[in-house]
Amino acid sequence: MDDEKQGNGRPKRGGERRVPPPLDEAGLRDLALHYAARFATTRLKLLRYLARKLKERGWAGDQPAPLEALADRMVELGYVNDAAFAAMKSRAMAARGLGHRRVTEQLHAAGVGEADRGEAPDEQAALATALAFARRKRLGPFARESSDDPASRQKALAAMLRAGHAMGVARQILAARSVAEAEALIAAD
Repeated sequence: MDDEKQGNGRPKRGGERRVPPPLDEAGLRDLALHYAARFATTRLKLLRYLARKLKERGWAGDQPAPLEALADRMVELGYVNDAAFAAMKSRAMAARGLGHRRVTEQLHAAGVGEADRGEAPDEQAALATALAFARRKRLGPFARESSDDPASRQKALAAMLRAGHAMGVARQILAARSVAEAEALIAAD
């Protein structure tokens, strides 16, 4: 057996790695298709991925790499859809109890435009999401031990605000003295 190779055909650790060839248009298109097929993504995230791959591998073409045109083609074909990504991501984050502000920040970072982000939830939906977060993190009425300690109340409020909930919504949830009282906030309106 060759000293440079392990039994599985791969080089030993510390050995030389095979350098992939520079990308051409076909390789770039294949990377874009593979990425869009594997991941729910946005146009901007696809562009970032392709730019990173170009930086790693280089470009073999005479003209500059057609990143924008390729991303536009993926959108045109429906492989990349910012609005669908936003809807999916919003539902997933709301299910985890994260508030509208946090969801909006994540969508902005992913390159989703304001028109594709959807509308802000109504007050009932915001309360339900905050209640789910408080239940999951055991805050306010869901805490294992009820505490009137101002420091622990402040810590719980800070956690709710970091999760993207509005101050008024967070205070309403944390002011509830029991689980039933907290759940009644949703049924009240």
